[in-house]
Amino acid sequence: MDTHDGAETTIRFGKGVQLKGFLEGTEQPEGLIVFVHGSGSSRFSSRNQQVAQFLRTRGFATLLMDLLTTSEDQVDAITRELRFNIPLLAERVTGTLDWLADHERVGHKPIGLFGASTGAAAALIAAAMQPARVKAVVSRGGRPDLAGDALAAVQAPTLLIVGGNDVQVLRLNQMAMQRIPAETQLLTIEGATHLFEEPGALDEVARHAADWFKRCLHTRHSGGGDR
Repeated sequence: MDTHDGAETTIRFGKGVQLKGFLEGTEQPEGLIVFVHGSGSSRFSSRNQQVAQFLRTRGFATLLMDLLTTSEDQVDAITRELRFNIPLLAERVTGTLDWLADHERVGHKPIGLFGASTGAAAALIAAAMQPARVKAVVSRGGRPDLAGDALAAVQAPTLLIVGGNDVQVLRLNQMAMQRIPAETQLLTIEGATHLFEEPGALDEVARHAADWFKRCLHTRHSGGGDR
């Protein structure tokens, strides 16, 4: 498992739900980016940590969080069923957004969601459910199609980033894009596969995500309209 030396926080909401996370970069950030990881991953995701570190250099606070409680994670390690329960994962994201609203340092900051793989679907459902809070969404190698009918209610500008060699996921993103009424762009990273393991691929994802969040969070937070 990847290590992390940042301060750990506990996210509490609902009926005893407690999720672990890393909340960093909270000293006068321009906005907060909440990471929604894919199936079988966690707040220790090395790929999300790399993107989060870059976003912090661009002036954002970041929250990397688990979507399952400790006990749920133990069950899921055996059954593998909770990691694909998209409605449950989306509920955890919306609960986290509620928790963040009362946070002393970032509660008033505009929020962007960065979803990976199946986590992109949960992020888009949360964006549809809380349009006043979620100002932008970025999907990395995501499965936005799994958000289903919620796609038609997404108001946040959405950037879909897919590896050029991730043919099946690219096709699913193309179809999902047609169902999102908000400003939506589909960006392919040439030569990249699903996990963006190729040299420089994840760095390119991070740069595009930072640019998207910079524009969309600033515009919508300052009262400007969508493009």
